[in-house]
Amino acid sequence: MKRREFITLLSGASAAWPLAARAQQGAMPVIGFLDPTSPDTFAHRLLGFRQGLKETGYVEGENVSIVYRFAENQVDRLPELAADLVRHRVAVIATLASGALVAKAATTTTPIVFIMAEDPVKVGLVASLARPGGNLTGINFLSAELAAKRLELVRELVPTATRISMLVNPAGPNSESTLTEAQSAGRAIGLETHILRASTGREINEAFATFVREPPDAVFVDIDPFFTSRRVQIVHLASHHRVPATYPGRQFAEVGGLMSYGSNLTDAWRQVGVYTGRVLKGAKPADLPVVQATKFELVINAETARTLGLEIPATLLARADEVIE
Repeated sequence: MKRREFITLLSGASAAWPLAARAQQGAMPVIGFLDPTSPDTFAHRLLGFRQGLKETGYVEGENVSIVYRFAENQVDRLPELAADLVRHRVAVIATLASGALVAKAATTTTPIVFIMAEDPVKVGLVASLARPGGNLTGINFLSAELAAKRLELVRELVPTATRISMLVNPAGPNSESTLTEAQSAGRAIGLETHILRASTGREINEAFATFVREPPDAVFVDIDPFFTSRRVQIVHLASHHRVPATYPGRQFAEVGGLMSYGSNLTDAWRQVGVYTGRVLKGAKPADLPVVQATKFELVINAETARTLGLEIPATLLARADEVIE
């Protein structure tokens, strides 16, 4: 689906949203969907969210309405978008990590279901994973813990690698925890890590420009919604500098990235949909434990490997969930 068509679809859904949806007994419940990125970044994950809703008996347009609020990568807009959803008394807000933080600041009563890579206890969203308390719960896929696995896969694909550059977004809530885990894991397998920080498109260009004088053996791209939105730029730069790179999700491999390993986000968002449906049926977030994503996937782009002159080990190919030719 083209971006313009998708935005038109969402705009139509928003326009049809009855502002007093919950004012009358038995009215169709309304879900507020808060996202820091853009519609085209999220389109494929929305399928998982809707599937989860369907599993709990809710179908958009039939017995539930969804209002979409996208910040278009302007995170400073999130507070106003969250406040807008609260003002219109949506039944529940579904959102990513950064959206959850501002939504929590906007309301202590509207239920919030989040999906996030960082530890929700550490960032102060919930009291504990087992007993969240308050009005938030959700799905956690612990990206920091996956960092070690991704570095092991890099070493397997590029056994001669000794120096790896790590691209992180200093504005991201999980960057420091990922760095700590990845640097420790890198030292354990003899990898020297060099940190590159970028939170704008220009800074991404500048980070890769350092490869001219200090080329790394590989690049590790941290999980971050902003990086996902800039995936074409990042993959293009890695290709331009002919450096192998590991990415946090299949979206990167689909646009030419060499290799990705991480949570199956479509399934993780299905879990968000299930929790959202349970809240609509009366469950309290305080009583719903934060659950971990259960499906992970390794995707390898064989065409990119050939372009880089890399031979993918048969053992790695055998473990891949998908090989893109």
